[in-house]
Amino acid sequence: MKPWWLYKVGKFLLILIVASTGLGYVVMALWNALIPDLFGGPVVSFWQAVGLLVLSHILFRGWGHMYYGKRSHGWRKRFEEKLASMTPEEREKFKQEWKERCGWYPGIEKDMKANG
Repeated sequence: MKPWWLYKVGKFLLILIVASTGLGYVVMALWNALIPDLFGGPVVSFWQAVGLLVLSHILFRGWGHMYYGKRSHGWRKRFEEKLASMTPEEREKFKQEWKERCGWYPGIEKDMKANG
């Protein structure tokens, strides 16, 4: 009887290899079709395309997904807590300052719907 984790590891590696190969060829084809003609850039090989994929993943997504959940919703929770702890006068003053600095307020759509 084979251990179940060996099957899962093998399946994961197979999917990883197939996906990276497919994406590498897609990036290579798109790059070679567009960049040299549009910008006079170099033609890339398959391994350079895979390297571009890895580099773009590191630059735009980071190393892990745990941090993204905390970062994407953490500011909203802190913002709502801050507004909830303010008195109505402080809240209106804060909204007015936000409008003056930024030209808009994130909750203005809600305010406009509530006021008609």
